[in-house]
Amino acid sequence: MDTTREKAWRILTDHVKETPLLNHCQAVEIAMRAYAEKFGEDVEYWGAVGLLHDVDFEKYPEDHTNQTGNLLKPHGYTDQFVIDIQSHARDWEPQRSRLQKTLLAVDELTGFVIACALVRPDKSLANVQIKSVMKKMKDKAFARAVNRETIIQSAEMLGVDLQEHIGFVTEALAKDYQENL
Repeated sequence: MDTTREKAWRILTDHVKETPLLNHCQAVEIAMRAYAEKFGEDVEYWGAVGLLHDVDFEKYPEDHTNQTGNLLKPHGYTDQFVIDIQSHARDWEPQRSRLQKTLLAVDELTGFVIACALVRPDKSLANVQIKSVMKKMKDKAFARAVNRETIIQSAEMLGVDLQEHIGFVTEALAKDYQENL
């Protein structure tokens, strides 16, 4: 199975046209690649899962993740690849693998960290501090669409301290995402 970024990006942009969603998918890809490297896993595979995790969201928001297979299998992606993506649904019942736990853990957090950067005068991810993110998490009016409980529970499920997780994702985004802000 071809999990190159080029192929995944081509497929994603065939199905997703909205810039904010494309940017979100790229942010999740960056975080997934960073965690894959940290865990000694397949960086290309994990990156492709991250990049394509919302491939069906724009066209099928009410049926999100259930259309993933229909969009990806014709391109040669395996059942396991599709399952890995589908596992980021909050109501997923089966036990999650490390990759699946990671996808859930970075999905909401990437958007929240980027929102924290965007309210800074310099809009710099490199200057986002863990304590600032923690403080913003307590402010229910800030980035209200982000599910804080999912951020907290998924970090716990992944077995990573929440502040360490925030720091790791922020650092990964600061390294590779900044040009998109």
